[in-house]
Amino acid sequence: MIGAESRRGHEGAVRMDAVRADDARTDDAPSAGAACTATALADAVGAEAAVITEAVGAEAAASGLGAEMVRLMRLFAAWTQRAGFECGAADRVLLARLVTCGRRRATDLAADVFLDLSTVSRQVRSLVDRGLVERHPDPEDRRGSLLSATEAGRAAYQSAVRRREAELTRLLEPWPIEDRTVLTRLLKRLNDDLVDSTYTSLGTGQHPVGEARQGDLHA
Repeated sequence: MIGAESRRGHEGAVRMDAVRADDARTDDAPSAGAACTATALADAVGAEAAVITEAVGAEAAASGLGAEMVRLMRLFAAWTQRAGFECGAADRVLLARLVTCGRRRATDLAADVFLDLSTVSRQVRSLVDRGLVERHPDPEDRRGSLLSATEAGRAAYQSAVRRREAELTRLLEPWPIEDRTVLTRLLKRLNDDLVDSTYTSLGTGQHPVGEARQGDLHA
């Protein structure tokens, strides 16, 4: 009898220990709601970290790109000077517009290339004096004139384009085709964004549909 009672007491104690252990595990385990809250918090923190990382990444990219753009413009200016181009970068921008779009008023030309009228007027006078641009009477405004590229101006512009493309061809020849394509596509995208941003900052919205943009011209 004593042995049986002892066994029953021992078994009861074991069952109580098991119940207490289960209760302890239940108390320690997070509830479903707590688990969801923890997951949501982790997702929010991760999303915020991603936004911060993206912002820092864009800023770092802008810094690196800006430095390379300045370097590119400096190197290109030095190359055109060594090559003895008849017209400089500012000349080519105006000639590109006149060659591509035909006769333009000085006011329209200034708006086309995002420069003030006084700057364009000085450049136009220089181009006229060198025989690269000529003036024509404006049938709609007797006080004004229309500008167009002369044959010499067209020849100077086309010569500059051919020489530039020949130099770029030489530089890009060793590049893989995919790299050349990606470079051109991304640079065009950047130019398009810069043009649209400029139109927006001037309060005119995006460029008029159907009109050539400055970024579309081979200056």
